[in-house]
Amino acid sequence: MSLRSVALLFCLLCILHASVQQTAPKKKNGKKDASNTAIIEDLKKQIETIAHDVNLLKEQQALQSVCLRGVKVIGKCFLANAERKSFHAASDDCIAMGGTLSTPITGDENDKLYDYVRQSIGSEDQIWLGINDMVMEGDWLDHTGSKVRFKNWETEVTQQPDGGHRKNCAILSTTANGKWFDESCRAEKFSVCEFVIV
Repeated sequence: MSLRSVALLFCLLCILHASVQQTAPKKKNGKKDASNTAIIEDLKKQIETIAHDVNLLKEQQALQSVCLRGVKVIGKCFLANAERKSFHAASDDCIAMGGTLSTPITGDENDKLYDYVRQSIGSEDQIWLGINDMVMEGDWLDHTGSKVRFKNWETEVTQQPDGGHRKNCAILSTTANGKWFDESCRAEKFSVCEFVIV
């Protein structure tokens, strides 16, 4: 072998050695980078979970504050809004607070709502209920779009609901001992928001 060939072979070996040394640390760092990335992703997930849990606790605490100002019934609490508004404005207010317009699902719950309205708003007032028949006349639905099972229409004097297409929303009347009437959704009434509690 000539001196020139030996020098060329030596140079190639040096270059090969240098490139192996340069790539070897990168592989180690690559493994470290992959490991670090996995740890960072895991920490991000843990932070997201903690943030979600904190938000749930804040919501529960806010709900407890709301319920302290209102009245509790089984599975929910009521909070009166003593400002007269249209059905849609009152509904939007309740939704903004994390609730819905009150919708009694039993006679006992209707009685408790009636008592609460008399004490908090007045004994001769009316509140919006969270039901309407806007989609189809006579099909009264709640905020979820489900048919209303419990009904407490006033039927002895006025045979409610009697408004046809002009009255698509419902109210609870304290002067009629908690009986329901249909009403124009544009009318301005008081409201009571309900919040589901566990």
